[in-house]
Amino acid sequence: MDLFSYSEWQRLKGFQVDIALIAGGFLALVTILGCLVYKLGGHLSFEKISAHPYVRFAYVCLIKPHDHNSEAGQQSALESFYAAQANVYDATRKRLLRGREEILAVLAAQLQARSASNQARKPVWYDIGGGTGYNIEAMDNLVGVEGFFEHVFLVDLSTSLCDVARERVRQNGWKNVTVLCQDARTIACTASSADLITMSYSLSMIPDFYSVVDLISGFLAPSGIIGIVDFYVQSIVDISSRNYIGGTFNRHVNWVGRMFWRTWFDADRVNLDGGRRDYVEYRFGTILSASERNYLLGGIPYYIFIGCRRDADTLGEHGHEVLEKLDAALTESPYLSPLEFRKQQAIEAQQSMPRSKSYESAIVNLSSNLPLPATFYQQHHWRIYYNDLLQKHQQFGNEYIYAFNWEDPKVDRQLLQINKDDVILTITSAGDNILDYLLERPKRIHAVDLNPSQNHLLELKVAAFTALPYSDVWQLFGEGQHPNFRNLLLQKLSPHMSSQAFQYWLNRASIFSTPGGLYESGGSRHAIKLVRRLIKLFGLTAKVRTMCRVETLAEQREIWPCIRRILLSWPLHKAVVSTEWWAWKAAGVPPAQHALIVDDFAQRSKSPKTKKMCGEAVWQYVVDTLDPVVETTQLSRDNYFYYVCLQGKYSRKCHPRYLGAKAHPQLSKQNTFDGLRIHTDEIMEVIARISPSTLTIAILMDSMDWFNPAEMAAQEQIAALNKVMKIGGRVLFRSASVRPWYTQIFEQNGFEAKCVGRRDSGKCIDRVNMYASTWLATKRADMVTSPVAELNKVGTAASLEELSI
Repeated sequence: MDLFSYSEWQRLKGFQVDIALIAGGFLALVTILGCLVYKLGGHLSFEKISAHPYVRFAYVCLIKPHDHNSEAGQQSALESFYAAQANVYDATRKRLLRGREEILAVLAAQLQARSASNQARKPVWYDIGGGTGYNIEAMDNLVGVEGFFEHVFLVDLSTSLCDVARERVRQNGWKNVTVLCQDARTIACTASSADLITMSYSLSMIPDFYSVVDLISGFLAPSGIIGIVDFYVQSIVDISSRNYIGGTFNRHVNWVGRMFWRTWFDADRVNLDGGRRDYVEYRFGTILSASERNYLLGGIPYYIFIGCRRDADTLGEHGHEVLEKLDAALTESPYLSPLEFRKQQAIEAQQSMPRSKSYESAIVNLSSNLPLPATFYQQHHWRIYYNDLLQKHQQFGNEYIYAFNWEDPKVDRQLLQINKDDVILTITSAGDNILDYLLERPKRIHAVDLNPSQNHLLELKVAAFTALPYSDVWQLFGEGQHPNFRNLLLQKLSPHMSSQAFQYWLNRASIFSTPGGLYESGGSRHAIKLVRRLIKLFGLTAKVRTMCRVETLAEQREIWPCIRRILLSWPLHKAVVSTEWWAWKAAGVPPAQHALIVDDFAQRSKSPKTKKMCGEAVWQYVVDTLDPVVETTQLSRDNYFYYVCLQGKYSRKCHPRYLGAKAHPQLSKQNTFDGLRIHTDEIMEVIARISPSTLTIAILMDSMDWFNPAEMAAQEQIAALNKVMKIGGRVLFRSASVRPWYTQIFEQNGFEAKCVGRRDSGKCIDRVNMYASTWLATKRADMVTSPVAELNKVGTAASLEELSI
């Protein structure tokens, strides 16, 4: 205990079990390999055993001593390691070096997207540390090397690996591929610049990596891209203050993993120090970044990095002008040219004009000589920068709640009459309604959701319409399943996604290939699965299937009583529906909204509230929801909300408008989503950054039901909405209450609140019928005094944490 303090000893004490497990696993692996070799020895000669690729790989990596002659240099060291295994290198690295095919697919997609937009010349590719030429052959399978690239240079310092690469070039007959057996620091002598640079598990083997990274950052063409895949170990603490690395999802490696993998790979002169990845992210702008694990070989951490030049002029000769245009689009303020901007700076300082979070983060980074946040280097500016390490985002556990929307956009369109001049603020949810609104071609839509995963889902849908044909879009979001989703993500969708969304779906690609698919995912899947299991348990599967196929309401009504006896049975309600678990976890009903349901029931029954009444109120609410739906809407042709719940997918007759064959040509047009801005934040934070009197529509769904009447949050949000909305602007919201308490607050803050839909007994408010009322609050006057100025200050101060570098 002389060397450690008591606290340090306690901290290390928890790792003893992990270390013992790792040591035990390693001994077991060695024992199994020894037994296997011994058993094979009785049937095979030593020459055959030693010629086996994995035996030779194990000998070179685990047993054979390396040449420690420091005077011979790095090339001699590489030859000591590779000479004995060069001809089996590819056979043994297929499982060890994961991510090579994935990064090449993403790079090919990036290059294709760029060439389609500017019709540039064929790119020049440098594969640094290219070894045997495996990457070139893999890229050839994707795009055709000779037809796609002007020239390809493979650079490697190992003579043995270069010999294998030259033989591969000869066998494939590539005329535009050159193998250069030389130090990576000399590549600048071969050509003026490179449009594509790749480093596949080579950066971790370069001793002087600083000079190499510096060299290629200047050698890369202004519009070029770089792709790196390599091993790494890193703690989340090391990068928690950086806003330019494209997200931190799955990046943390625990202490045991860091110590073990560093030590293991160091024996083969592979350096896993996190500083290598750090320096790459500092020297380049991040386009996409992903942190993965190779669990087939014990969970080895590796990363995929796609980047570009980080220079301030990457945004163009008028970099600040680009920032100003983006800022204007986000804050709905008039665009000022750089010259006009400088003239207005003093005035803006006095008036506290709002600035977007993206603009503020960019200015902070530029002033600190850091790359911009990843969103600035991506092809589209749909997704606004956010700090994914904040607790307000992490509270959702990287899971969306809703895989599809529960609000009827048909009614929204009828009430709002959306047109090309409208600027809309709406909650993202699953993004279905936003795609429906976009068919009306509004000027701008600000999609807001505190849950990052809900915005990841919207991004996926937007990228799909941007890059995929209708058949693939239908499979993904009509059927909810696509066996080739992972390849589509890498080869088609990746250029059109933010770094966080790309990594999210890369880690959840199995959603589209597992039973149930997309529409049995998310937090609300618990309620959907329960309903389906009950239907199956009580032998109602055939009746439900028939009800979803019949063509008339009369046939539908005849079938419903058999199903209703189970789904709306009192015992089921007592056991499940009235519980807190059902309300919050499965149905997504927060306590404040639950209280509104109980209050309405108490007023109707004219009885004091009791614990028993709570259960009765929820039961009656569900009855009032479902009975009118079956009585008045056609599930097989029009009510896709309940169809997808019961069937797990949409049909060609029953689906959201955005999934129709006629909608795809419109949504897949170039520039369709230019007016879309996706904010991962609270509504108040977004409102505080929008210029006064610019919004025309705000769609709040049922979010105001979540406010506590005893607090000031509702008052503050409604006052803020008054400031940013134009006279005549409309706020659409739904409520579980017939007359929600906050309608009076709208009327006290310059709005005229009108009930435009009420769920009376036996009638549907819309095809969902999930809410008791729908309201439209129209702004009639500006507030003379408002707390919004103070809210702007609070919002700006709160955002400083998110802009940390």
